[in-house]
Amino acid sequence: MIYLGWIVRLMAAKTKSNKQKEEEAPDTEVITMEEQLEPEATIEDLPGVGPATAEKLREAGFDELLALAVMSPGDLAEQAELGEAVAGKIIQAAKKMANIGGFVSGSALLERRREVQKLSSMVQSIDDLLAGGFETQSLVEVYGEFGSGKTQIGHQLAVNCTMPVDQGGFDGDVFYIDTEDTFRPERITQMARGHGLDPEAVLERIHVARAYNSAHQMLLAEEIKRMSRGINVKMIIVDSLTSHFRAEFVGRGMLANRQQKLNRHLKDLKQLADVNNALVLVTNQVMSKPDAMWGDPTKPIGGHVLAHASTFRLYLRKAKGGRRIARLVDSPNLPDGECVYQVCEEGLRD
Repeated sequence: MIYLGWIVRLMAAKTKSNKQKEEEAPDTEVITMEEQLEPEATIEDLPGVGPATAEKLREAGFDELLALAVMSPGDLAEQAELGEAVAGKIIQAAKKMANIGGFVSGSALLERRREVQKLSSMVQSIDDLLAGGFETQSLVEVYGEFGSGKTQIGHQLAVNCTMPVDQGGFDGDVFYIDTEDTFRPERITQMARGHGLDPEAVLERIHVARAYNSAHQMLLAEEIKRMSRGINVKMIIVDSLTSHFRAEFVGRGMLANRQQKLNRHLKDLKQLADVNNALVLVTNQVMSKPDAMWGDPTKPIGGHVLAHASTFRLYLRKAKGGRRIARLVDSPNLPDGECVYQVCEEGLRD
């Protein structure tokens, strides 16, 4: 009888214990899920990065893992005043934590492409040519002869970038590097009024710097990295990209040096586009080939380095009656084509 009673008590205890486990299971599962929701990693979470190193990185303009992951060890070591070996380890750790170091499936890449935004030119023909507008995370080159409207497109897109997203803009700030002294706040005012915007509010969101030589131009691109902290940078404009390089590096003997510097400058601009999910627009000068027997003798400056770096290339030229023609010369996913628009006092119009 004593043995039987002990068995009954043991079975009752097991039943009670199982019941308690079933009641506690949902709470335990919730705790596990909450533990899986880890906070977003910061540069302080990188192995080997202490407070002093983190401060150096932040002072150099590196606030996010992605900004570190896309750097080269030499450039990071120079900008953040670190040893190249230390910089290499930081970059490798940032790539791993940012999950950009390996292969991804096409479907995953397609999902990532949904982050890309498109800036409307407010000209239906141009937007149709570009399948909806100018893409972020891309470098768009606009080239043509003098008076073809390159600077006008830069001014118009700078205004449009400040507009709300639901109106075709980015609701963001613009950095404008002016190398030819062609930026005019009065023109921004005209275009802003043409869309019913407050000119003062628009001008406040456009940050302009005059570049006096190619070294200064490249330095300004690096300065944007530092100034972009706390600012919603959505567009960078360089007007024009090749003006100083063309004037300072003369002759075939300096061609290789010019192209190397231009390539590095383009790399810095592309990094800004990727890290900030921004649009980079560069205008480019042209040259004429007198030995061309047929076809258009007008060719853009910058050679293959610029051609390969550009995501989209637009060739502008003048037409009769004050019209302009934009031709899509190169694109990774769109067919070549042309559109017609005009430049008026209020800005670009169909």
